[in-house]
Amino acid sequence: MSAAGQRLEAGLLWLVYHGFRLLPVDAASGLGGFIGRTVGPHLSVSRRARRNLETALPGQNHRQIVRAMWDNLGRIAGEFPHAGCFLADPARMEISGLEHLDALRDSGEATLLFSGHIGNWELSNILSLRAGLTVNPVYRKPDNPHLGWLFESRLRTPEMQLIPKGPKGARQTVKLMGEGKSIVFYVDQKMNDGISVPFFGRPAMTAPALASLALKYNRRVVPFRVIRTKGAHFRAEILPPFYFCDSGDREADTLTAMCQVNDMLEGWIREFPAQWLWLHRRWPKQ
Repeated sequence: MSAAGQRLEAGLLWLVYHGFRLLPVDAASGLGGFIGRTVGPHLSVSRRARRNLETALPGQNHRQIVRAMWDNLGRIAGEFPHAGCFLADPARMEISGLEHLDALRDSGEATLLFSGHIGNWELSNILSLRAGLTVNPVYRKPDNPHLGWLFESRLRTPEMQLIPKGPKGARQTVKLMGEGKSIVFYVDQKMNDGISVPFFGRPAMTAPALASLALKYNRRVVPFRVIRTKGAHFRAEILPPFYFCDSGDREADTLTAMCQVNDMLEGWIREFPAQWLWLHRRWPKQ
């Protein structure tokens, strides 16, 4: 995209963001969902979502899932400027397992948390804020340099650092762990130079950093998810911390660990297929 195109894209997103911000949270979520399910299924990228569904969930109503997926994505966009409302109003997000984060906060141990792009992952910072636990999410830096403000506007504490993917981010991650800080990974996207791990029965290139760091530094991992229940209401689940099996064979243990992670993500997606981001290039072309 040209420099002018990038500025135009950033300007349009700024208008959308502040337009949603002017509305009450339920209205913004509803309008975002309407736009998403009305426009999204007709975009060319939806063909990729349907191909992914044919690979992962054959025999299901793919058009219905894609339409509901776009509804969820539109709602995420509408809710994004209102993240503070979900922190201020506990009734909007039921949380189970918060005691696990409380225990991690009190232990002062650097911990690795992971989830996927399911439900409204953009609200996951609320879990750590409720527990008073500073976490540092790993994210993919936007291609458009004018969109930095969008990432900086996420609900977070002053101590929270955004970690860009790549060598620089890897060094930052190690440094933060050495300081006893916790890291959040979203592990469901394709990584071309990752490792091949089964996902829905097919090989998928998967980032191994979560398992590599957990095994190298003997750290616990914590799975979590934020699932939409109805409209702008959610149920967040934080599962008990656990260690990956360490046999001493680092390569084999990393593969086993990421198989375990992918199996967990697959179970979540099968349970709520319309709430996962099927637009990823998750599998190689057939």
